[in-house]
Amino acid sequence: MEVLVIEFHLDGRSGLSPYQQLVQQVRHALRLGVLQQGDQLPKVKDVVADLAINPNTVLKAYRELEHDGLVAARPGVGTFVTATLGGNSFAVLGPLRRDLRRWLAKARKAGLDEESIEALLMSTFRESEREEIA
Repeated sequence: MEVLVIEFHLDGRSGLSPYQQLVQQVRHALRLGVLQQGDQLPKVKDVVADLAINPNTVLKAYRELEHDGLVAARPGVGTFVTATLGGNSFAVLGPLRRDLRRWLAKARKAGLDEESIEALLMSTFRESEREEIA
């Protein structure tokens, strides 16, 4: 029985093509430790059925991840994670995630919609980066 560790989703407002969104989601999952070495990515046919996208889109994403050395395809079996990007453990990320969830709840309570929250996060992130450089 296959246990899915990642479930893909597409966001038409992201500005990224569907294949780029799939690549980004895998990279994020690797960075956050959600996907580990040896984990299997969803089968192409399942992603196609779930997201109603062209199989070539999924194959392109998986090929890019393979080219980057993050996954390997095993013909007839599936695509498996071969490397990770994260150095942070759930012990480190867990408390940060809880704080962020509390902050998000406050932002929603203050009336911010998803786009406003994202804009605030990104502008604050960029300001923070500039301050660290200075």
